[in-house]
Amino acid sequence: MFRFTPILLTAALLSACQSEPAPDDVPDPDGEEVIGPSPEEPVSIIRPDIEEAVLIPLEPLNTTISFADSGTDLTPEAVAELETLVESRQVTEGGPITIGGHSDAGGNDAVNMRVSLRRAEAVRDWLVARGVDEGRITVIAFGEQNPVEPNALPDGQPNEDGRAANRRVEIRVDVPEGMMVEATPTPQATPSAAPVD
Repeated sequence: MFRFTPILLTAALLSACQSEPAPDDVPDPDGEEVIGPSPEEPVSIIRPDIEEAVLIPLEPLNTTISFADSGTDLTPEAVAELETLVESRQVTEGGPITIGGHSDAGGNDAVNMRVSLRRAEAVRDWLVARGVDEGRITVIAFGEQNPVEPNALPDGQPNEDGRAANRRVEIRVDVPEGMMVEATPTPQATPSAAPVD
């Protein structure tokens, strides 16, 4: 009975490996030997299982700065929201900015217009101090005319939560026409292995 010893087995395996041509040295159907891509030819490094980036239009940015505690001073929460805003692509790429100041219905119309203007100007001044071009900014005072919540309860009493929500500044940052951004890829499901019986 013939037995393979480790040395014979190793020699047989090496012999088999050497008899197979390397993938880059396989002759093409015309009989010419193909060594591999020439240095002049570009070689793609893109994997076929990865999709190319998809560009979509950059959307305008809308945010609200709360002045729920009344007054015209920016709270730490408002400043944190504005810091996020100035880092956005919409702001850094130079789109026009509209700042609308709002008030509740607690005072007379003239006072509410003044307060809403001061709130919008406080936001504008903060943005300008952080390097945003003032020429991009339009400030509008709305006073009490665009509430997001009722200023009064059904029984006529003041709705304090509603009034707090109405004391705000709304910011819209538009984007230049045709500005595109790379879409966030959707994760692909990995096929699970079939259960073993």
